[in-house]
Amino acid sequence: MGRYDIAVIGTGPAGLSAAITGTVRNKKVLLLGSKDLSLKVTKAHKIANYLGLPNAGGEELSAAFQKHIDEMGIEITEDKINAIYGMGDYYVLQGGENVMYEATSVILATGVVAGKPFPGEEENLGRGVSYCATCDAALYRGKNAVVIAYAPKEEPEADFLAEMADHVYYIPMYKEEPQLSEKIEIVRKKPVSMERDGSKMKLVTDDGEILTDGIFILREAISPKQLVPGLVTDGPHVAVDLQMKTNLPGCFACGDIAGTPYQYIKAAGQGNVAALSAVSYLDELKRRSK
Repeated sequence: MGRYDIAVIGTGPAGLSAAITGTVRNKKVLLLGSKDLSLKVTKAHKIANYLGLPNAGGEELSAAFQKHIDEMGIEITEDKINAIYGMGDYYVLQGGENVMYEATSVILATGVVAGKPFPGEEENLGRGVSYCATCDAALYRGKNAVVIAYAPKEEPEADFLAEMADHVYYIPMYKEEPQLSEKIEIVRKKPVSMERDGSKMKLVTDDGEILTDGIFILREAISPKQLVPGLVTDGPHVAVDLQMKTNLPGCFACGDIAGTPYQYIKAAGQGNVAALSAVSYLDELKRRSK
């Protein structure tokens, strides 16, 4: 696989624009996200202010995006990144099933994470709370765990966890009826908070408590400060300058994650800027090494 020049996380307008610009500048680009592109775009009724596509529907705009990356030979690696670690002059990205990617620079284009973390979530991250069931499943052999899932696509992770753990409680935060292994107990309760209880975790719900060995929170996206240790944020957004630079060298952010207004055309423009900044960063590293 080797090390990429630029890893772009997110397949909305910002991420696609960044991947296109990075590719045009002849950089080795890894584009991570959903092959369905952005559902937020696809489901839009009419988009009145996207330059060159007046009154385009969401499906029309999404099709145009897909055609563009196809013609440029840009492939999407369908994986959810659970953590990004700075290693000095490059980054390591942890995907599902503990797959690791390396990139010299990273562009965050993951959108805004809806909702606030649960009380006790951030404090217990890595010590009873996790965002990746397939990554940590082996740690739960002979134990029990709770999965709080925000979309049906997370169900395979719970099934995988159930192959290792003695018992898995599954709390769906969506309307559809879960299709899960018979080994999994579906719990129709609303999570309220989580806390340590000796060597175990306690999940407090609106209808009692669940004592467990671990809690997995499977959301569409992970908040940026939890995704990238040391990243400076401003509320739900990543703090960036006009070049889309974050406080971390080689790490850039664009689109909704970089702040309002939440507009498709603004996101695409920022993706372009972020990629140009990443290219400048890479070129500067090359000059320093000579």
